[in-house]
Amino acid sequence: MKIIDKTPFQDVNGNINIIARVQGTLKYGLNWYPELEAQRKVIPQLDRLLEKGYVLIRNFTLPESDIVIPLVLISSSSVSVILVSPVKGQFEAKGQEWNTIVNNGESIPARRNLIDLIAKLSRAFQKYLEIQKIYLPVPVEPVLIVSDPGAQVESLRPLVRVVRSDAVKQFASTLMQARPVLRTDTIYALGDRIVDPKAKPEEAPETDAVTENPVSRAQAIFNAGETDKSFDPNELGFEFNEAGGAPVQPKAAPQPKKRMGMTNKQLILLVGMFIIECCVIAAGAGIIFFFSQ
Repeated sequence: MKIIDKTPFQDVNGNINIIARVQGTLKYGLNWYPELEAQRKVIPQLDRLLEKGYVLIRNFTLPESDIVIPLVLISSSSVSVILVSPVKGQFEAKGQEWNTIVNNGESIPARRNLIDLIAKLSRAFQKYLEIQKIYLPVPVEPVLIVSDPGAQVESLRPLVRVVRSDAVKQFASTLMQARPVLRTDTIYALGDRIVDPKAKPEEAPETDAVTENPVSRAQAIFNAGETDKSFDPNELGFEFNEAGGAPVQPKAAPQPKKRMGMTNKQLILLVGMFIIECCVIAAGAGIIFFFSQ
């Protein structure tokens, strides 16, 4: 499986240092880093199961916006927008609702509606493709993967596909057994076109679909490269919030003043974490010194 990693704030080796972690958390919220760790558990499983002919785009930021699409998995039969969550506990996925099941068996709305969130991310990604005139002959499917083995999810016709940690293999098998529509070379080219809409392939294959219909699906996809239109997040008509609530109209907010490329909040948090780290190091040195006497 070809992996295109666009994760922000990580270095060339794929690591995220303490400063980058603070910056990412302040920019994307407290769930950002735990969800990156959850991705690290699921991606190797998919990589082992899905070999040639699959592309996984990781943490792609839609241009000129702060909307990050966690995972985009392109196969010969579908395109999946995937959110991997490390949530723990018992949950109920019912229609558009994501509920927490409490001790008495009652279900109450979760603080963060993951069903609504991944549905919004899928719509944003679909809108991005439409604006860039990237036409897909396969559907875009929203998928929620719960990475924690102890998490229990009761699915009652949810709006999106919900996959438990022990069902990742079954999810991959479903993709492998589906009727193919795209050829491998087109899948790879499509992945490149998504992350760089202005990139144009050298030559699109004449017949690209693995069907009885000889219509060139590659031509339908790559004709869109002629547009230079930029993605405008305001065209989505909504923005995301941590609770995954109802869409709200985006509002212009004054830009905070920055020092050394960081806002005052980021600097304060960074200094605080540095002081705590120094205290931990000093305490460890003191313990080592004490026992060495």
